[in-house]
Amino acid sequence: MQATVATFDTRTRSGTVLLDDGTELAFPPDAFARSGLRLLRPGQRVSMETGSDGAVTSVRLPGID
Repeated sequence: MQATVATFDTRTRSGTVLLDDGTELAFPPDAFARSGLRLLRPGQRVSMETGSDGAVTSVRLPGID
């Protein structure tokens, strides 16, 4: 699923994304750590995975597996 970065805290390495329908989801530091990225910017498009409970489990750039 794809979303747009709404917020990213460089200190905690967590943030929020907005789905295309406007739903906001928070992502924890471990979901960001799986990306291998160093930084996200608000407005940036990302791909993400969610668990069965709907929690974000990974955030990455689109097209990067």
